[in-house]
Amino acid sequence: MDRPLHRTEARLPSSSTAPKEDSPAVAAARIARRLREAVDWRGEIVELLELLGRSCTGHRAILFRLEDMAGQGLTQSVVSYWVDGSIAEIAAPPSIIPQAVVHMDPLLGKVAQEGRQGKMFAGLTRDIEGFLRRDFENQRIVSFLSVPVWANGTPWGSLAVNDCVEERIWSDEIKAALEIVALAVGDAIERLQSDQHVSEVVRRTMIQASLDAIIVIDETGAVIEFNPAAEKMFGYRRADILGRDLLYMIVPHYYRRGYATGAEYMAGRGAPMIGQRLETVTQNAAGEVFPIELTATEIKVADRRLIFGSIRDLREKLRAEEEIHRQRERLHQNEKMAAMGSLLAGVSHELNNPLAVVVAQSTLLHEFAADAPTKLRAEKVRAAAERCGRIVKSFLSMVRLHPSSQAETDLNQVVRAALELTAYGARSNGILIDSDFADGPLLAMADADHITQVAANFLINSQHALAGVQDERRIVVRTWRADNGNPRFSVEDNGPGVPQAIRHRIFESYFTTKPVGVGTGIGLSISKSIVERHEGHVWFEEAEPHGARFVVELPGIAAGTAVTAEGRNKSTGLRHALIIDDEPDVAASLSDILELMGVKSRIARSWLSLAETLPVPEPDIVFSDLRMPGTGGLEIYRRLQAERPALARRFVIVTGDLVGAKAEIEALPAAERPLILEKPFSTLDVRGVLAAVAEAAG
Repeated sequence: MDRPLHRTEARLPSSSTAPKEDSPAVAAARIARRLREAVDWRGEIVELLELLGRSCTGHRAILFRLEDMAGQGLTQSVVSYWVDGSIAEIAAPPSIIPQAVVHMDPLLGKVAQEGRQGKMFAGLTRDIEGFLRRDFENQRIVSFLSVPVWANGTPWGSLAVNDCVEERIWSDEIKAALEIVALAVGDAIERLQSDQHVSEVVRRTMIQASLDAIIVIDETGAVIEFNPAAEKMFGYRRADILGRDLLYMIVPHYYRRGYATGAEYMAGRGAPMIGQRLETVTQNAAGEVFPIELTATEIKVADRRLIFGSIRDLREKLRAEEEIHRQRERLHQNEKMAAMGSLLAGVSHELNNPLAVVVAQSTLLHEFAADAPTKLRAEKVRAAAERCGRIVKSFLSMVRLHPSSQAETDLNQVVRAALELTAYGARSNGILIDSDFADGPLLAMADADHITQVAANFLINSQHALAGVQDERRIVVRTWRADNGNPRFSVEDNGPGVPQAIRHRIFESYFTTKPVGVGTGIGLSISKSIVERHEGHVWFEEAEPHGARFVVELPGIAAGTAVTAEGRNKSTGLRHALIIDDEPDVAASLSDILELMGVKSRIARSWLSLAETLPVPEPDIVFSDLRMPGTGGLEIYRRLQAERPALARRFVIVTGDLVGAKAEIEALPAAERPLILEKPFSTLDVRGVLAAVAEAAG
């Protein structure tokens, strides 16, 4: 092995089998630049080895590393390599050479020593012996060239280029290019290991991972950084926007006037943006203008002036704030409705006492009037008073929070009650009401109060829809039995109707097309919920020639199951009643109605004790006002349950404030709750209570 390792025989030709894209010098410069700009050189090295190998018209390019491996000592391992496709299938991969092999092979020892001295290793495979010759022949290497790679002042590894086709003398240009690349690799290794580079990687990673859009522009306004969040927010690809002027990419067109570049815009829009956190607007690739929060900072790098912008999309935040505002408005509206409900309940309770007197006395006047005109007037008073009573009861039922209690209900009566509730609004707005009711009872198992609320909601919506109509305003209300036997009712108006685009949303909670302050958007949603709890259906239909029609269908029951008037008029067998009420007019009116039904009454203004208040003989039925000074109706009922359980089963609470008593009554077991007679009561109501008491007693 006396031959020199560095051969210079000019007689050997150079290889030209691979396409030459760049000269070795140009390729070395490109490789060095890319290594300098790379965050992590390891992600670039495969492409760079190919670029180096092809520029040298070689067939293999390898980066080796010297590292101390457990059990093997200082080992030459392969970091990465490139192999020309024309020899890839016949050439073996580069070998890993452990320290033990180096110690056993003189040539390897000499190469290692010269590498530590910074010397190049070049030659022909046929001129060497030992392990390297066998290894190179196995890899189809004919000519070889390698230079050491140094990092942090110590040998780190080596960079090699091989020719697998021709024996060749490596030109000075190729040798210089290889040394330049080796130096660049060493610098990249040192940068990767330095604290400064770690900080740079952290900063770059933060930019890439940031949920806020990060845009950096230079002093000309050109974009030089555009992170993934910015791509998502603005709809531009990073490669497409880099180098382009910020002013013409993301600044709304009406803000561009008077500025030549994006940098001028950032520094001089009204008040400077730089060094500020402010809310403004921007524009994306689709031309959509949307609100953002911008934080702009000026950065000086060497002699360059850069502007770093962090941008947060405010659309979601503003939507959330708007939703919170809507929720507050709804809460405020609900609070007002709750307060109105409490006020309405109190007013209704106060109205019920005089209404009870008017209803009872007009009934008696009609019964005992001596002439027809007086009977007619009495009937009109009674009808008006009963209508007032039904309106009050309907209002009360709409503010009750009780669960749906279904019973045999005539939809004709339910819809009539809803018409009475909403009649004033229709009359005052000049709206004509046409009604078409089914003949006879239209029975369904339903909660009359809740279905009345549904019908009233539809009527009120129709009135609102007709508010802007200039021609004749008309609402048509109809009840009928469908072909499947189920009862239906509908409310139709000749207003503008419901646009096709929003018909699928009209039953959503809080969705409304009415002006602010006119509607809450919950009427149709509540109506749908009530109908579905009754196992019914509600839907919208387009009216002809224009307008809206809402239809409700409920499960029906056979008409034969209805309690007839004749059944209600049968004798109850009750002859004596005790009325306990601190309102003498109400008590007297109830007594007079009972007198018509053959029931004698005794009136007590208050409850003193069992012995003092109960007459002898014991009454057949007891009526007691719910609210009285001293002992109220529920307390009397509990005492009778304890001392006169048989009489407790014939006890009736008389009240105009069932809303307030709801919790107290529902606290009792269902089988032990007393009967209720709500004020104002008609003769039919009193007769129904007597029949129920008689049935319970029987």
